[in-house]
Amino acid sequence: MKINEGQIEERGYWGSKAEFILAVAGNVVGLGNVWRFPYLCYKYGGGAFLIPYLMFVATCGVPLFLLETAMGQYTQEGGITCWSRLCPLAEGIGYAGQLIQVYSCMYYIIILAWALFYLIFSFRSQLPWASCDNIWNTDNCVNLAAKNLTIRWTTLINSTSAATEFWERRVLALSGGIEEVGKINWEILLCLVAMWIICYFCIWKGVKSTGKVVYFTATFPYVMLLVLLFRGLTLPGALQGVVFYLYPEPSLLSDPQVWMEAGAQIVFSYSLSVGTLTVLSSYNKYNNNCYRDCFWLCLLNSVTSLVAGFAVFSVLGFMAHKQGVPIEEVAESGPGLAFIAYPQAVAMMPFPQLWAVCFFIMIILLGLDTHVSLSSLTHKLYYLELKNMK
Repeated sequence: MKINEGQIEERGYWGSKAEFILAVAGNVVGLGNVWRFPYLCYKYGGGAFLIPYLMFVATCGVPLFLLETAMGQYTQEGGITCWSRLCPLAEGIGYAGQLIQVYSCMYYIIILAWALFYLIFSFRSQLPWASCDNIWNTDNCVNLAAKNLTIRWTTLINSTSAATEFWERRVLALSGGIEEVGKINWEILLCLVAMWIICYFCIWKGVKSTGKVVYFTATFPYVMLLVLLFRGLTLPGALQGVVFYLYPEPSLLSDPQVWMEAGAQIVFSYSLSVGTLTVLSSYNKYNNNCYRDCFWLCLLNSVTSLVAGFAVFSVLGFMAHKQGVPIEEVAESGPGLAFIAYPQAVAMMPFPQLWAVCFFIMIILLGLDTHVSLSSLTHKLYYLELKNMK
């Protein structure tokens, strides 16, 4: 295949191999690892979910990851025109990937709005999810971060943690049912608008600084995750949570939903079938060793998910230990599980406000690194593709 040398020069390459590795790591390692993966393990019986997950990693995740990376590197094209190079009839796949990205950004930005809301509250002298003295708390609220905590048996039966009540009653303002629409949460709405503005100003200059920014945005979340993991494992009851995380329930393996969610998690967390890997790898040199890169990046992605699971379940074990209830009952907030477990761990640290600020900056960086850096690359590359089509 003859490649237009002028086009390659205009598009450019990564400044170094490290920039490519960190950019892809920042894209594929995101909220799906620290937010969605622990929730799926929680919902589908802990270790039972790991079996189909690891099987799909070997049979689908790594091969498709390599395929898309090789496509971009070989064609030196983005997520749309690479298909016209290989098979013109399949060019619609590239446009479909762009459409999927639009839908993904719509709900990802809401998670970032929640994180920004938590970040603003983190500057208070008393973390609101570490206290039961707020107007949204109920009589059953229990402050698990309090020292020398003593709970009466009558309170223990229906107790809920302060972190859970802050999430459900202050952030989400859950209504009694779908028949109760409720009011607009103006604070969350303002956070949502703010995050859209932040995203816009992150991409309007294109890729001029993307390769340099990822040195921080892709590494800082790992530092915070390791800190939360260490703190979670040192809490009383953490072993109970780890056992629940690793011990499988064989009966759940007969449920097709478990297998479907495991496969969906691989596609979601590996950023497969949306053209992102093709775009990023298209800035590589033609003879780059993409086989080795894909292996280590896939390994990094799955290890991050597993480590995040340990961090979440160790805190869930602590919360269950303090409340005297099974882990299955300690949190019932669905995908918002991470907004309960992680803040609870932060509240148990020395200087909790400082760690809370760092943690929610980490959440925001994970979301921005996944979508904003990619959007800037896609924006420029999509412009070049349309230019070269004319």
